Amino acid sequence: MHNAKHPLTPAIAEAALAAILIVPALAFHPAAFAQSVQPNGTQQSPSPQLETRPQSNPNSPGSVISVPEDFASLKLAPGFLLNLVVYDEPDFSGPVRIDNEGNLNVAFLKPVHVSGDTVVQAKAAIEKAFRDQGILKNPQVSIDVQQFATTTATVIGEVQNPGKVELLAPHSLLEVIGMTGGETNLAGNVIEVKRADGDPPTKSYHYARGGDATEIRDVMVHPGDTVIVKRAGIVYVLGAVNRPGGYAMQEQGELNVAQAVSLAQGLSMQAKVDALRVVQKQPDGKMIEIPVSYKKIMDGKESPLMLAAGDIVYVPVSKMKTVLSSTMGVIGQTSAAAIYVVH
Repeated sequence: MHNAKHPLTPAIAEAALAAILIVPALAFHPAAFAQSVQPNGTQQSPSPQLETRPQSNPNSPGSVISVPEDFASLKLAPGFLLNLVVYDEPDFSGPVRIDNEGNLNVAFLKPVHVSGDTVVQAKAAIEKAFRDQGILKNPQVSIDVQQFATTTATVIGEVQNPGKVELLAPHSLLEVIGMTGGETNLAGNVIEVKRADGDPPTKSYHYARGGDATEIRDVMVHPGDTVIVKRAGIVYVLGAVNRPGGYAMQEQGELNVAQAVSLAQGLSMQAKVDALRVVQKQPDGKMIEIPVSYKKIMDGKESPLMLAAGDIVYVPVSKMKTVLSSTMGVIGQTSAAAIYVVH
């Protein structure tokens, strides 16, 4: 028997050529082949590998955010948008926002008050409402927070980094100040907290920098609150002293004449000791002068005068200059005075 030779038809030749071209291409691009042919034989278009990164805006749809450590103690508030899922009950599931009264209005349910609750507590309250109202015998509810209401507190004044701090749940006043890097050297001993929703709306607390922090450790700051760290009062020591200028009333915020002169590194050789005076501003805005005998203070014959923020201790050089230096002239010198913080 002779082997018969069959000539290739044009169609068969074209198919063979295509196979020869395709096989090397797949060999050099296995990823393309793997993406185009699935185990079940179906084809699927290639999809790029996406890198999931935390989004800067947690309220943007589809954003991925890391769960903060204080999320478990997060208190729900009006304005929060929740995604409510009731297992096997799509009619009750879906997004729902907490209204101004702090209630969730779920289909077929009476309003459920959840403001001030954690997510876990709100879940339990909704399940209880379903049972108590005879709608579901064994409801299984899950809640996700899709949008937060106010999630920041504002810290201004004498702190290292004033501005807004992230605050999902309440934190102690001490912790909040720590989030800003702590107080500056000019911080005083008074801190105000303005409540976003509270009574009284503003309350002051005393805290000496580096002192006992028990009081402010127990004060809770909530999202929406504003913390104001007041500047220490400034006392000016001018005239015949070795370092004239303004001095911060730190620690307990108390300073007397002798301490103020000491901060200014003492009297100069030309000082008129018995002509020292303190310029004070009265509540009605009037300026008065109080003569002080520094010599009697140093001899223990007279108690040093206690100073208030804004007071000016003026030490004249001579009797003549004492007469010529008017009160307004002394006050004018404070604008150019350097401010010192003594540790």
